Amino acid sequence: MTERKKMSAIQRRLIPSYIFLIIFTIFSVFPLYWMITAATNTTVEVAQGKIWFGANLIENFKNLLNSTKLWGAMGNSFLFAAVQTVLTLFICSLAGFGFELYHDKWKDVLFGVLLMAMMIPGVATMIPLFKMMSKMKLLSSVWGFVLPTIATPFMIMMFRQNSRNFPTEVMDAARIDGLGEMSIFFRIYMPMMKSTYAAAAVITFMNSWNSYLWPRVVMTDPNSAKTMPILIANLTSGYTTDYGMLMLAVLFCSLPTVIVFFILQKQFAQGITGAIK
Repeated sequence: MTERKKMSAIQRRLIPSYIFLIIFTIFSVFPLYWMITAATNTTVEVAQGKIWFGANLIENFKNLLNSTKLWGAMGNSFLFAAVQTVLTLFICSLAGFGFELYHDKWKDVLFGVLLMAMMIPGVATMIPLFKMMSKMKLLSSVWGFVLPTIATPFMIMMFRQNSRNFPTEVMDAARIDGLGEMSIFFRIYMPMMKSTYAAAAVITFMNSWNSYLWPRVVMTDPNSAKTMPILIANLTSGYTTDYGMLMLAVLFCSLPTVIVFFILQKQFAQGITGAIK
């Protein structure tokens, strides 16, 4: 009986915490719920604050297809995000691998410079980057989109910090067995750091998919290379806005990042905490 009373007392003390978490969860999930329901309503119903499902989903979808190049924008966004994610994972992991596992005082100085680069606002580098892409004739192309962001200080720092848990004894054993440094990277480092790769992939894919300012600058051709954020921004630039169609476009834009996160959520949590498998 004493143990049961203790358990009951503990549960009663946890009730306020559970109530707080439930309220916080409702506030967090409600915007997503409202976006989904708004995609099924008309503009008037959305403006009136209707928060339950309507019967205008098919009409909103038809209007979206007729008014925009939805599938082209989805394809461009996926292509740009996929290319950027793959290149970022390779380059930043290779840099983090080198910075942490091959110590040298000059590498530490260079890493300090990289950390200082994180303090520079991205807007400050926008004009120089645009001029570089223009001279290289990469405007309105996938390479103009991804090149400025495939090696970010944050990702390099993330891989370097997680590489501190990498067992150097494995590298020594691999060298004794005759493996070269790049073979160690591809055949040992990458498989053991898969949780870090998963976390970096989620962050990079989401940042690339949701990127708006740089694509708006570098994509100078109005008839091609539109991404989903640019398409959504264009839906609000007219005299009137169809909010039902707009919310449906936002829903389409949100789905890929949600799917990627839920597929990799377990590895994402392990990678953020620096776990090595």
